[in-house]
Amino acid sequence: MRFSSSGSVLAAAALLASTLLTSTGALAADAPKTTPAAGATAAPQGGPDGGAPQTDPNALVATVNGEKITLGDIRKAATNMPPQLRQLPPNVIFPMLVNQAVDQKAIQIAARKDNLQNDPETKAAMETAANTALQNSWLSKQVMPQLTDAAVHDYYMKNYANKPAEKEVHARHILVKTEAEANDIIKQLKGGADFGTLAAKLSTDKGSAQNNGGDLGWFKKGDMVPAFSDAAFAMKPGTYSQTPVKSQFGYHVIQVLEDRTVPVPKEDEVKDKIRQKLVQEDVRAAVEKATSGVKIVRYGPDGKVVPDNAQPAIAGTPKKN
Repeated sequence: MRFSSSGSVLAAAALLASTLLTSTGALAADAPKTTPAAGATAAPQGGPDGGAPQTDPNALVATVNGEKITLGDIRKAATNMPPQLRQLPPNVIFPMLVNQAVDQKAIQIAARKDNLQNDPETKAAMETAANTALQNSWLSKQVMPQLTDAAVHDYYMKNYANKPAEKEVHARHILVKTEAEANDIIKQLKGGADFGTLAAKLSTDKGSAQNNGGDLGWFKKGDMVPAFSDAAFAMKPGTYSQTPVKSQFGYHVIQVLEDRTVPVPKEDEVKDKIRQKLVQEDVRAAVEKATSGVKIVRYGPDGKVVPDNAQPAIAGTPKKN
C-alpha cells in the first residue's frame, strides 16, 4: 500500500491505456524480431521435395469454405502463444496453430450462418471490441514513435544520473479515524502492547494490517503523502510516533523498523520502469489532445448539464505498488 498525494482522472487513464498497450504487444519494442513460434510457422512450409520453407505471409496454409488462412495469420497467432508453448518443436507448433485457426474460422462461419452478427448482444460486444481496438491503435500511433531508446536514456540522465543516493525507510503504521483513537493506541504501545497485534485489530488500512501487521515495506520519501513522509523520515529505527500523524486518510501511528541508503540504479536496471513512466506521460498527453479537440457536455444524476468548473477534484487515494 502506498499513500500517494497525486491522483487524477488522466493519470488513471494513462495507467489503463498503458496496460492496454502492453496487452496488445505495443511495448514489445525490445523483444526479438524472430521468436521460436515465428520460426515454427515457416519450417513446415517447404515443398514435398524438401525445398526452401515458404516465407510469403500471403501463402495459403488452409481454406475453410473457400475463406483463406495464410501464413501471416499463423504468425500473428504465434505471437500470442504462452512462452511455455513456444518451446515446443516447430513441427508440433505449426499444425497446432493451423488447426486452431481452422476451428475458429469454422465457428465464425457457423455463427454468421445463424445470423448471430445481428444479435443485439453480439453486435454490442463486437462494437465494444472494435472501439477498443480503435482506441489502442490511435494511442499506439501517438505514443510509440516517442518511446525510443534515446528518450529512455534522456529520462535516465535527467532523473537518475548524478543524483545523490536516496534514503529509504521500512515502516509500519496503524491508521484510525480520530486523534483520540490514535492517542489511545500510543498509550497502549507505551504500556507494552504489540504493534502488529494492534494494527491487525484496529487499523482501517486493512490491506497492510490484516496480513502484515501494518507493514508498508520499504519506501522513499516521495512515495508517501508529505505529512506521513515527513514524520517517518524524521524518526529513528526502532521508534514509534509519540503523537498522532494526521493526513487526508486519517490519523497514523507510525513505527520505523529500519532505514537504508540506496545507490542510484544503473540505466539497465530501471529501463523498463522508465519506459512505463514515459508511456503513462505520453498517453496522458494524448488523452488531453483528444479531449481538447471535441465538445464535451456532462450531465448530473438529475439530467441537468454539469458546468465544467463544477467537476469534483479527485483527492489523493491509496495505490498499490
